[in-house]
Amino acid sequence: MQESDAGALIEELKTCEIAVWEALKRGDAESDAAALSDDFLGVYADGFAGKTDHVGQLADGPSIAAYDLSRFHMRELGEEHALLSYRATFRRIGATGPETMYVSSIWQRAPSGWINIFSQDTPETGP
Repeated sequence: MQESDAGALIEELKTCEIAVWEALKRGDAESDAAALSDDFLGVYADGFAGKTDHVGQLADGPSIAAYDLSRFHMRELGEEHALLSYRATFRRIGATGPETMYVSSIWQRAPSGWINIFSQDTPETGP
């Protein structure tokens, strides 16, 4: 892939990832569900989660009050898949302070656009 193509792809994937965070911030379960594949797998500090679990966190409204995403890295995994990794600092609804984690998401190109098939969150533990 040429550098200009890689730059365009990372921007496209960042837009997709931000859409998920915005859905969490708005409490928009429909948009969250639309971004995830039916067989989505999330790997989190408290275990595994599927699409129903991810969308279910919005049953009572927004789960995130604020967020900031930075340090983006992208790796192509063939023509139809890409890995987007980044640092997320966010504050959950009702929390007094922020949390930081490193996220890696695998996106798959579908006829309707990119869809998230996998995400792993690693809490930041260092200073």
